Parts: sequence; structure tokens; C-alpha cells
Amino acid sequence: MNITRREMLRVSAVVSLMAAAGLIGEAQAAEWNKAAFEGKSVNDVIKALGGGAPEKSGAIAFNAPDIAENGAVVPVAVTSNLPDTEQIAILVEKNPNTLAADFVIPAGTEPFVSTRVKMGQTSVVHAAVKAGGKWYVASKEIKVTLGGCGG
Repeated sequence: MNITRREMLRVSAVVSLMAAAGLIGEAQAAEWNKAAFEGKSVNDVIKALGGGAPEKSGAIAFNAPDIAENGAVVPVAVTSNLPDTEQIAILVEKNPNTLAADFVIPAGTEPFVSTRVKMGQTSVVHAAVKAGGKWYVASKEIKVTLGGCGG
């Protein structure tokens, strides 16, 4: 089949209009868990994510600085060595909203996430991992010298 440039432009314009009108959906994001992001404590957030009390685990590698010079951009990375990792969440205890990030880990992919979180003050930060239907956690205190949440 030999498609001319004009036909290709017409088809791509129609597809673009259908996508803009919502007739064609791109990959759907997981539904937003409002209760989890509004949680004010670690236990509230884990409960809203569908878990009970998390166990401490040495199978979670949690990399973050001891001292963050700017709380607006604190780099954190989490690697799970737990089999069947399904989800990784990053929680900052003293932030207005404890849940800073939540990642669903598709089956067959490497359970690793790296991001930057905003911290208003020195706080304990938790890497919570859901594996095999159960929650595990690794924690670290990060000292903030310049606040990022309105500080």
C-alpha cells in the first residue's frame, strides 16, 4: 500500500482530533488515591494504601543524603530486593502531607525508583515497599538546612 504524504497528514489529523476529544485514550494512569495523599501520619498513609503495620526490612536499599542543603529538591532512591515487589512509596513524616510519592511497579520490572521530594524541615523519611501483599519499610532521618515547603 502506497500512502501519500497528504493522506498521512489527514489520517494523523483525524487521530489527533479523536485523542483531543477523548475518543482515544493514551495509557491510563492508576486512579489517584486521594486518602493516601491526604494522610497526616505514616500509619494513616499505609492504611489508605491498603496495608497494615509495616515491618522493618533490610532488603530495601534507601539512598538519600544525610543533610539536604535545599529542602525543595531532596534526592531519594529506593531499590527493593524483596520478591514480588508491587509498589514503592516515599513518606516524609513532618511534611503537611506525609505521602510524597507513590509508584506502582509492574511485574517483571526492576523494583527501583529515583526522584526528588520536597521537605519543609528535618524529618524521618520512609521508603515503604509492598511485596507479596505485605508492606515493609526502611527509614532514614534527613536534616534540612533550607526548608522547601513554604520555608
